[in-house]
Amino acid sequence: MRRDDKGVMGDDSAGLYPADIVTYLWSRFSRYTVFLLCLLPLARLFALGLGHGLGVNPIEFVTRSLGTWTLSLLLITLAITPLRRLTGDGRWLRYRRMLGLFAFSYGVLHLTAYLWLDQFFDWMAIFKDLYKRPFITAGMAALLMLAPLALTSNDRSVRVLKRNWLRLHRLVYPAAICGVLHYYWLVKQDVTLPVIYAAVLAVLLGVRLWWRRQKQATKKAG
Repeated sequence: MRRDDKGVMGDDSAGLYPADIVTYLWSRFSRYTVFLLCLLPLARLFALGLGHGLGVNPIEFVTRSLGTWTLSLLLITLAITPLRRLTGDGRWLRYRRMLGLFAFSYGVLHLTAYLWLDQFFDWMAIFKDLYKRPFITAGMAALLMLAPLALTSNDRSVRVLKRNWLRLHRLVYPAAICGVLHYYWLVKQDVTLPVIYAAVLAVLLGVRLWWRRQKQATKKAG
């Protein structure tokens, strides 16, 4: 495999370029790699369950783990645009839709664990929780805002909704804020991790606000 004057990979075996091989393999199989990585937290829960490693309160362990990964994947999704702008590499965008769908999927599993394993579909108890426990209300609100984003995360919706698609998908910002509040209010003592998540979200939203103001200033100057 060789590189010609235009930087195109050839089949000549006279010279091998490991960096080119790695780049080619990553471009070819990166989506599958990201997909499998997103499944690892779920596989870990299954493995721990089979090995009786979920601790003294397995329901709480499963529910909180799913919730943590929901928020983590949501923040990773929000980090894609800054990464693309900072690196100038548009290939980051190819993972955004998948990561967002995984965030929503883990959120649905998180909610299902609460409704089924924790409350056994006792709707009266669930409605009482919504009224008395603000962190549950915030979590529900976050998932409700993510639902239409997941449903419209396809090319057909982009074509049909046009500019409204972008407006709709800005719901990811309040959804992420509600997700962080959900986590912060849930934790009763050590709030270190929720504060870290809040700081990461503040940075991700802050750079977007700064870019927007820069864009507005450029327009006014022009």
